[in-house]
Amino acid sequence: MIISKLNFLKKQDNLEVLLFTRHMATMIKSGIPIAEILNTLAQQTKDKSFKKTIISILKDVENGQPFSKTLGKHPRTFSRFYVSLIEVSEESGTLDKNLEFIAMQLNKNYTFSKKVQTAMLYPTLVFIATVILGSFISFFILPQLADFFSSFEIELPIATKILLFFSTLFKEHGLKIGAGLLISFITLRGLVSLSFIKPAWHNFLLKLPLLGDFISNVQLGRFSRNFGVLIKSGIPISKSIDIVAHTLNNLKYQNDLIKVGSYFTGGLSISESIEKGKFKEFPPLVSKMIAVGEKSGSLDDSLLYLADFYEEEIDNFSKNITTILEPLMLIVIGLIVGFVALAIVTPIYELTGSLKK
Repeated sequence: MIISKLNFLKKQDNLEVLLFTRHMATMIKSGIPIAEILNTLAQQTKDKSFKKTIISILKDVENGQPFSKTLGKHPRTFSRFYVSLIEVSEESGTLDKNLEFIAMQLNKNYTFSKKVQTAMLYPTLVFIATVILGSFISFFILPQLADFFSSFEIELPIATKILLFFSTLFKEHGLKIGAGLLISFITLRGLVSLSFIKPAWHNFLLKLPLLGDFISNVQLGRFSRNFGVLIKSGIPISKSIDIVAHTLNNLKYQNDLIKVGSYFTGGLSISESIEKGKFKEFPPLVSKMIAVGEKSGSLDDSLLYLADFYEEEIDNFSKNITTILEPLMLIVIGLIVGFVALAIVTPIYELTGSLKK
């Protein structure tokens, strides 16, 4: 639910847009007209949805519309960030060079998204495996144990009684419990997507241990990369802030950045705007690096440095989460297996002991 919205472009077209931009840059540099390039790329792409998009763009270009304007008609594929960079390229007459630059940045964003997915892959697989194993034990193993232990005519130990309670519970109400959990999950997803609950939910996620830090690094990395690229491309800072705010999927960061934009429009610098708002989501490193960039006239370089820093933090998280989860899961699984084994073996041992007497 979280990771599916972390991408700079729409997830389904990330790679397609990257390849499209690379091919466009190469062919425009060779002097091939845009209409001819679009026709060629439409024939080459294997994605049917993306092919329809290119054909639609081609028709608009052939009718004399600017390339950036035609891209803007497809916001699900080409983000506002992308269209703004193309628009600046057309105005400056450097579409070929800027397309190469855009392709390079798209590649970095694509790599960044893959790092995020990789970081969350292991905990996601562990969670899914735990749910599947727990469901199998609850619905198939525990009900059988209930019948088995009910035939014993001895005083059962406390561990066995606890296991027997859950066995009986899942035997008699297993389907109801499963349906209840599924309905609860669907309801929770629906609730957190409501406009008046979503901001509070996003703020809550940022306060969670480990996950909150991870989400913050993702948002700060995306903010720094996109903001730096827009400024480097010559887009005005106020417009860049507005564009970048809408590339962030966490509403807390998005709303804070919109406030930063309003303070900046009011006459403050970006670093002063962040300090005035006392936004805890933006650590001192960010405001200090931005302040240095503003004073030295190299704000874009400072932001791109921050982007590299936070992407490295995500790499470290990916490595550390595996190191942390492996022993933790072994301990949890060991305790569960030990408890079940104790609950099963102890009454059997007592039963055999009573038979010998």
